[in-house]
Amino acid sequence: MQSDDADSGTPRRKRVTIMQVAELAGVSHQTVSRYLRFNGGLKPATVDKVEKAIRNLDYRPDLIARSMRTRRTNRIAIVLPELTYFVPTPFRGAASAAHEAGYQIDVVSLEGDEARRRQRVLTLMDSERVEGILSFTPLGDMLSPLPASSVPMQVMGQYDEKMRSTGAFADGAFAAEVVQHLADLGHRRFLHVAGNQDWTSARNRRTVYRETVDRLGLESYGVVGGDWSVESGYQAGRDLPANSGVTAIVAANDFVAFGVIRGLQDRGIRVPDDVSVVGWDNEEIGRFLSPTLTTVELNLELIGRQAMLELIAMVEDREPPSFEHQVMGRLIARGSSGPAPR
Repeated sequence: MQSDDADSGTPRRKRVTIMQVAELAGVSHQTVSRYLRFNGGLKPATVDKVEKAIRNLDYRPDLIARSMRTRRTNRIAIVLPELTYFVPTPFRGAASAAHEAGYQIDVVSLEGDEARRRQRVLTLMDSERVEGILSFTPLGDMLSPLPASSVPMQVMGQYDEKMRSTGAFADGAFAAEVVQHLADLGHRRFLHVAGNQDWTSARNRRTVYRETVDRLGLESYGVVGGDWSVESGYQAGRDLPANSGVTAIVAANDFVAFGVIRGLQDRGIRVPDDVSVVGWDNEEIGRFLSPTLTTVELNLELIGRQAMLELIAMVEDREPPSFEHQVMGRLIARGSSGPAPR
């Protein structure tokens, strides 16, 4: 039986080769191969040439041929929490990095109790279908100890089902930029409304807040325990003593900040005229409240990409690439932060 292409007279498109990519980019085929393996060490201008050639030629690695040569599957599993709660931004970065490296993605959603989730992951690890596993959901002690024959696994910063970080990507460094921003506006006495201290991200932000206040010669009125919720922020804003002298509040996330602002406003305290408030996460609603919320935005797509590249490095038994810290996020100054009152 003839194919549709044969019936229509349309010739089948020939696969673009690595040699054609190299020729268009003006580099050797070894350089293109090195780029595709993420071996690193290439000059940015060279990387740009190769990437442009790949896009222009619509080059796709021959995964079947590679698998036959190496006896590899070239497949990576991405493990998600229940899809109802999943935030897709980090996934996009991870999937993009995998595809650029010539890997295919299997998406697995974990549901049910711990025993059922453990069995599903162990089955995946023993299936010989995938070469690595990137998990966007915390696995805790579920896989301890790992089987000796297990494939490489990367748990993306130990995120919970709402993408709150608990591990390697729980970077609190931007808390220093928050305090510096407020200090530049003349604030000298601060309060931190923290997140749930079970989470490394909350502990890191609290630690960096304290260190930065001390380093800049400022004063912390204290740290109020919170639980990531609007209500915990509202209670902190409502209960702040009138004579505290606090003019700037650093909240663990945007929802806590929303609550702090409402708690202060219900007492007749103006934001930012009397007290400035800064959040974290850049929730979209923060752009539409009154006042608009000053916040920290993390580059979740880049974080997902980095996690995938680290996993691929584990799969290929080489050193992982490094990322500059400053591109991982930014401070967005809006209406909730202003000059300290005179």
